[in-house]
Amino acid sequence: MTIIIVCATAVFVLLGIMTMVFNAEDEKENKELVAEVNDNSGDEQGRKYRFRPKDDRKEGAENKDSVVVNEPIEGDPYQELDELIGLEKVKEEVRSLANYVKVQQMRKEKGLKTPKLSLHLVFTGSPGTGKTTVARIVARIYKDLGVLKKGHLVETDRSGLIGQYVGQTAPRVNALCDSALNGVLFIDEAYALTQSHSSQDYGAEAIATLLKRMEDDRDRLVVIVAGYTNEMKKFIESNPGLQSRFSRYINFPDYTAEELYQIFRMYLRKNEYTITQEAAKNLREQLEIVVDNKTRNFGNARYVRNLFEKAIQCQANRLNKSKNLSADELAELTLSDIQEALKQQKP
Repeated sequence: MTIIIVCATAVFVLLGIMTMVFNAEDEKENKELVAEVNDNSGDEQGRKYRFRPKDDRKEGAENKDSVVVNEPIEGDPYQELDELIGLEKVKEEVRSLANYVKVQQMRKEKGLKTPKLSLHLVFTGSPGTGKTTVARIVARIYKDLGVLKKGHLVETDRSGLIGQYVGQTAPRVNALCDSALNGVLFIDEAYALTQSHSSQDYGAEAIATLLKRMEDDRDRLVVIVAGYTNEMKKFIESNPGLQSRFSRYINFPDYTAEELYQIFRMYLRKNEYTITQEAAKNLREQLEIVVDNKTRNFGNARYVRNLFEKAIQCQANRLNKSKNLSADELAELTLSDIQEALKQQKP
């Protein structure tokens, strides 16, 4: 009997050890610590977290991290803002915000009363309208104004915030906020946090944790949430805490056909390509048709980027069997390249 009891006890101990090991391995797979220079932008050890989504990503999604850390680049953010194609109202809103922050800082220096600054923003609009690009610029402007020490941007979405099991969500949100300290946390399609009807959804926990961090780190953390206009309105209205912290909205309109054409020309310049007159004429005409018949999920600038990539692939296929090509021939996109790319590219 004694031998049986001892053996049973040993089995239970062994099972317990194996469970702890497997749990530790799962945690390691779900969360990867990335060593960074200690610049006070992470946790106490200066670390940042990058999450490698697995089970909690949608089926068919690309196997890539759902968190991207964009370090601030050199250069004048205001000039970069002005050089963006279109988005005139957006540029005006961003400059107005910068002017407001600057004047309030001057008032504070003179000992005058200043209203409580809310630097958090809501970006509304369709996909591909420049929301992430402008968020990066805003982060650098905040650094230029002295309200953020670093001015980097941490991009994420629902899959980067929500855990699959009990106890995973709050640590994820806190780790993301740690990595975004002294910069901006950008949450794309933020409305997805409140759209699940599952009894095991942890969106409410993510929002509650985020709101607490926004309060606790109000001088070191700026949050920008983005998504479709109507969905973002409902998202903000779903929680009084969100309404009190997000009071400034910037709407990003869809690009016009001419603006999309100019974006395509920008890709040509940046990548040292040219386009024939007949190809350019056809591209303009087809972009008009695409814009007139676009759906709600039209990709705007993303559509043009994909179209450009397909066009240069079509050119490569056309030139594949040719030899002794000149630099002009290697640079030029023709009508056939554009036509074939348009056939392949979905609106």
